[in-house]
Amino acid sequence: MNLSYWEIRSWLADLDFCIIGSGITGLSCALELQRQQPGARILLLERGTFPQGASTKNAGFACFGSLTEILEDLQTHTEEEVQQLVARRVKGIALLRERLGDEALDFRQYGGFELFQLREAAVQEAALEELDRVNRMLVPVFGRPPFEVRENTFGLAQTLPRLVCNPQEGQIDTGRAMQALLTRVRENPIQILNGVQFRDYEDQGSGVWIRTDQFECRARKLLLATNGFARKQTGLEVQPARAQVLVTSPVDGLKIRGSFHMEKGYYYFRNVGNRVLFGGGRNLDKEGETTEAFGQTDLIQARLEELLSEVILPGKKVNIEYRWSGIMGVGPQKKPLLQNLSANVSCGVRLGGMGVAIGSHVGAELAQLALN
Repeated sequence: MNLSYWEIRSWLADLDFCIIGSGITGLSCALELQRQQPGARILLLERGTFPQGASTKNAGFACFGSLTEILEDLQTHTEEEVQQLVARRVKGIALLRERLGDEALDFRQYGGFELFQLREAAVQEAALEELDRVNRMLVPVFGRPPFEVRENTFGLAQTLPRLVCNPQEGQIDTGRAMQALLTRVRENPIQILNGVQFRDYEDQGSGVWIRTDQFECRARKLLLATNGFARKQTGLEVQPARAQVLVTSPVDGLKIRGSFHMEKGYYYFRNVGNRVLFGGGRNLDKEGETTEAFGQTDLIQARLEELLSEVILPGKKVNIEYRWSGIMGVGPQKKPLLQNLSANVSCGVRLGGMGVAIGSHVGAELAQLALN
């Protein structure tokens, strides 16, 4: 493989831990391993120039789940399970803020808002009937009732005059957050190699033999933090889910400030300064968006532009300056998959579209799983 003595000895020899994936989960896992075992040799392998899945491609929502999302979860989870899911999100965001600081994250607690279109009057009424029950369920998590009803004063069209707000939700600058997290990792004796495609592994009992498209190496423990790309690597029930996003040119007199959810979270938008970030639409073609391929589709982009002009920015002409997509990991349950695959191989995957909220906490749990 044409590796020099220096390359092998400096990067690949005597590895204690090899982590696949340098997103929020993988980086947080590395920091926790280093904290608990300061002398450990840790290597992260990342196939992309940037963290490839969603960690540098997400919308930057520091959110915990809208009212209708939680009500939908209650159809497939117990109240205790939903409470635990939300608690994990709250703890994860708290850990991220504590580790990096609000200035580095550009964290802004503008609140999260769930709005309903005019045709959804019955949906809103049904949700509001359950609001008190959900609030009682989540008081132990937040220390107060999280949801309240507010007037819709954001200049939106074709929407009902009331919306549901969680004042404790916020937003971050995704790029700044990941730069800060990478800087924190590089302050430690942790190696990161980008542009390396993980292929497979063999747990040999005394360690794990790891194969990539660039080289082979051996580590005492292997940890998989690849989220939406994990199905082939783990054999677990993880579905990739593509999320398409756009960002507008600056908007004069923009009234939107905060993180907004529509249609049970399938659409979401926020302000980025005086621009609008808008994403979603996976519900229009769930089968087609169950893919590991990045890209956009005419169907979803057209719907995003339609809602942007008719609902979010009525009467305003703006250009779309950025378009991209990210790959999430989802499944029949919202709980992430944290488990041992063999004696020396563990995974922390399937973050359910809540990577910003739970990635830090899942990373710490993955480290603990390997250490145990």
